Amino acid sequence: MVAIPALFMNLSEVTDLSVIGTLFAFVIVCAGVLVKDKEFAGQKRFVPYINSQFIAPVLFIVIVGGLLYLNGDAIRAFFTDFSSKEEAAFIHKLPYFVFIIFSLVMVVLSFVKRLSLIPVLGVMCCTYLMTELGITNWIRFGIWLLIGFVIYFFYSYTHSKLHLRERAVEDLAQ
Repeated sequence: MVAIPALFMNLSEVTDLSVIGTLFAFVIVCAGVLVKDKEFAGQKRFVPYINSQFIAPVLFIVIVGGLLYLNGDAIRAFFTDFSSKEEAAFIHKLPYFVFIIFSLVMVVLSFVKRLSLIPVLGVMCCTYLMTELGITNWIRFGIWLLIGFVIYFFYSYTHSKLHLRERAVEDLAQ
């Protein structure tokens, strides 16, 4: 699937788009494990659980503190320097700001809901790697995601066997 667009587009754009899609899939899987974790608890399968209630906040504080200590001037410049002669500097920094807010939300959820550490780290690491791909790739990814949702909701959902089975059950009930 990646080889065909690579014939017509810039190769780095194609690979960045495939990378952001793959990382998004990993984020969905890790988030799914967090959501389904309660269902796994009653079964006889082994699901590793490490409580992130205290580990995630400590890791967050250590990482932020380490970045401020080791590279404080560059970080202050990142948050205060919006003077760019190219495009609007704020737009290109937007994924990082969203990631910082997302990280804070994940740390709070880890503390409140006692989430498992491995999927939390998976979500946060993959999301950080996605922020490194830049705003242009995020825009392309958003368009690609919207096209996928349109195809799913207008074709796949109405033609799926599960939907047809639900409709048959509803017709029998009436």
